[in-house]
Amino acid sequence: MPDSEQPDAGAPVGAPAAATPPDAKDSTLTPEVEAVVARWNPQGTALLRAVRGTGVASAVTLIGPDDANTSLLRTELARFEPRIALSDPVPDASAAVETTSPSGTAPSAVALILLDAGSALGADTLHLVDRLRTDGTRILLAMNGIHAYQDWRAVHAHNLELLTAQGIDDLEVVPVSARLAVAGRAAGDASLLDRSGLGALHAELAAATAGAESDDRVTAVTARVLADTRRRVAEQVAVLRAGAAPIQWREERAVLLAGRDGGRATAMSALRSQLHLARVDLMTDVGARVRALHTAARGELDRLRRAEFGDYPERLQQAVNELTTALDGTIDKRLSELSARLGAAPEQDRGMPPRWRDPAPRVGPDPEPRHRGVEDHLMIALGASAGVGIGRLLVAPFSLVQALDFATVPVTLLLGAGAAAWVVRARGQVADRAHLRQWVSDALVNVKAQLEQRVATALVESETALSDRVMRASTERIVEIDRQVAELEAKLRRAAAEQPGQLAACERDIAILDRYRTSFD
Repeated sequence: MPDSEQPDAGAPVGAPAAATPPDAKDSTLTPEVEAVVARWNPQGTALLRAVRGTGVASAVTLIGPDDANTSLLRTELARFEPRIALSDPVPDASAAVETTSPSGTAPSAVALILLDAGSALGADTLHLVDRLRTDGTRILLAMNGIHAYQDWRAVHAHNLELLTAQGIDDLEVVPVSARLAVAGRAAGDASLLDRSGLGALHAELAAATAGAESDDRVTAVTARVLADTRRRVAEQVAVLRAGAAPIQWREERAVLLAGRDGGRATAMSALRSQLHLARVDLMTDVGARVRALHTAARGELDRLRRAEFGDYPERLQQAVNELTTALDGTIDKRLSELSARLGAAPEQDRGMPPRWRDPAPRVGPDPEPRHRGVEDHLMIALGASAGVGIGRLLVAPFSLVQALDFATVPVTLLLGAGAAAWVVRARGQVADRAHLRQWVSDALVNVKAQLEQRVATALVESETALSDRVMRASTERIVEIDRQVAELEAKLRRAAAEQPGQLAACERDIAILDRYRTSFD
């Protein structure tokens, strides 16, 4: 049956439909009619084969969980004609054996065992199947709830392997979903109803429960299948004349052509805006880190002794190296976030070489020795003058003694020289610290410039790589869109060329069905 058929939502395969049944004296279909039914209604063909079987049971024992899925399955099966009588669910294996294996001369029963589509057969179920087959019970297996599991096909194949391993190779497991059947009826989608598997399960049940004496039932089922087949053909004729599929294809083509650039403009605009935002954030981070380092360096300089001034450039270089490493980590993290936000794969997954990292910025040559100037000589004079004055004050009491007056002169000179030396030394230490502080400021200005260049280089390289990736991805999408557009245009041309022939074939099939039905009038 073509996929575009839309059968009546309330009439599943084999369901009652308004039809003029053929005369009960002969319900055998001609090969021509059988071919039409097989082409448009494969589930109906299976049902006709089933009702013409030689089953001997009149009821089916249902073995499975008594839950909502089982109830829904029984409800949907009750919509099919001929109606199959199902017992209440028997969840217990021993009770199932007693129910399907009556004593005396009663005929062998038919048992429908419901399996879970999400799990494989267990040992208890295999043992139950073996016992029922030993008692002569005809067994049907149905895997219920395939709509809820994506891997139900693998489970289905595994179940068949387990049955074959137990020497049971003549049983089929029918995958079914009552919810798909409900959706197919609600949407009027015959193909969805067929995919639910309920038609195939009903055909199996009808084959197991059909009696050879039920000629009237065979005739009625034949009439209903023919009516359902004619309705499907008529619906396909209506679809072809309405041209719904070509209209949908044209709409899809228009949507594809509207987005033919593959989102390149949007992606490039997003890339540029994100790169600009990353540049602002990283530059701000560089300034904050350098200022924090400068503050820490000034505090450390204030605590250093004069003998430690010579080792400070090396310590500053080490601090700059640590700052550069931390900044590189921040840059890599921000670029990874940018790649993820733009939908690009991580750097190690997209085959791109790792980002080149230059060595850490150098703080520059060591500070030159401070040159002594006129202020140093002035401080010597001021220190000596202050020392002599202080010395005079200290030895003033001794000058009252005539014998000690001459001895105060050398003492005054020594105190003046010591005070002058201390002042000069202190002034030199202050000047050296100020000189080193100025060198640190100049060095960190240079480091900041190099780090900002480092950020800009990383962003430019990333922009080049990401732009290339966006271009390649958009080119691939453009090629894919062109391929889809070409397929839609081919479908449109093929539909325009094949529509007259399809209409003629559908009308011919309707004429065949009408001739067969009216031959008994």
